[in-house]
Amino acid sequence: VHRLRSVDNLFVVVQEFKDYQFKENKEDALKDLEDLVKKLPWTDPLKVWELNNSLKKKKTKRKKHNLQSTASREKLNDDGEEEGRDQKDASKQEDCAQNTAGVEPVSGQDTEKTQGVASRNGGEEEEEDNEQSDAKDELQAGSGSETKAGDGKTSEGEAKVLKFRVTCNRAGDKHSFTSNEAARDFGGAVQEHFQWKADMTNFDVEVLLNIHNNEVVVGIALTEESLHRRNITHFGPTTLRSTLAYGMLRLCDPQPTDIIVDPMCGTGAIPIEGATEWPSCYHIAGDNNPQAVKRAANNICSLLKKNENKESSTSLGIPLDIVQWDICNLPLRTGSVDIIVSDMPFGKRIGSKKKNWDLYPACLMEMGRICTPGTGRAVLLTQDKKCFAKALSRMGHIWRKGQTVWVNVGGLHAAVYLLKRTWERAEEKRSFW
Repeated sequence: VHRLRSVDNLFVVVQEFKDYQFKENKEDALKDLEDLVKKLPWTDPLKVWELNNSLKKKKTKRKKHNLQSTASREKLNDDGEEEGRDQKDASKQEDCAQNTAGVEPVSGQDTEKTQGVASRNGGEEEEEDNEQSDAKDELQAGSGSETKAGDGKTSEGEAKVLKFRVTCNRAGDKHSFTSNEAARDFGGAVQEHFQWKADMTNFDVEVLLNIHNNEVVVGIALTEESLHRRNITHFGPTTLRSTLAYGMLRLCDPQPTDIIVDPMCGTGAIPIEGATEWPSCYHIAGDNNPQAVKRAANNICSLLKKNENKESSTSLGIPLDIVQWDICNLPLRTGSVDIIVSDMPFGKRIGSKKKNWDLYPACLMEMGRICTPGTGRAVLLTQDKKCFAKALSRMGHIWRKGQTVWVNVGGLHAAVYLLKRTWERAEEKRSFW
């Protein structure tokens, strides 16, 4: 499961409650969550966690505190009836610190954001996600107030006390408590139950408490950091997650020898993911911003270095080129491209909504020109849906809309459009050759 390409975070489910009844009163609701800890079947999920630790490469980041699988061989309370089961969680929700296109909480929703890591809103990227997933809590909190330094007791010869933290993600406006309070009280109960020690940064176990309206999932994290950061070392203001890039590429079903172009590539997330996963296609990336082209080139270099280490000899290179160009005037032959995949400017952090009214039709026109009539296709992501729909209606003779997939990009409700190129000839502005 660590090799799945469209999944951000993985966790093993301890227990799932489809219709959990929260008490009206805050104290009662939090007390219920505390009491829940003793009733949960922890044994099997902790075995999965331990197995996961013994298999995965040790991250150098946490040198001081490598996750030794021996660390978890202390006594685990054996009160599990249900089997823990593996679950993948493709979180489509961005950590705001990292990227994409500006975060705007939806009004009327109870939205909190703090510095949390995991998030819940599962399924692969292609799944529809048009409920208000924007409202979410990202928070990490352990039992801060209840922690005393010498709390974890171990008997002689026993493995060292595990350190843990609880991360709570909460979405919905009917809860009397905040995610911070839920994480704090739940964390306190976990600490008492296992005699573990709370630690926000050097933790061994991350317990996830995901609350989405009346659905509650308790899990144990199997990934230390989100899998979406796998290819990118140089981030820009709106770097797309590799997981989302993979989903977009998959939508257009690339075939061997296809030429795939991202005319507005930014830091190169889409073409780099494409070249890694579809090496039998040829990928061309371009952007009008010299800074973006430089970052993308750096990302390609670090990927080449990474590939080199594996074979410990010379790198074979990757089927990818990066060019600086103008999206409305591409230096490519008419009808020479099979697939166009691009994350278009939302008009928030880059460009503006006003500029998009001219930019989008011009883009679609030029993309139509370079794309093969009849068989060409494009997959485009944008949050400026109104503007895109208008531009598409003007370009209806060149592009036919196939499918729309709703995605959450950093709390923004965006759409991925699959377009098919018609047989119509696109007019050429000028001849290149």
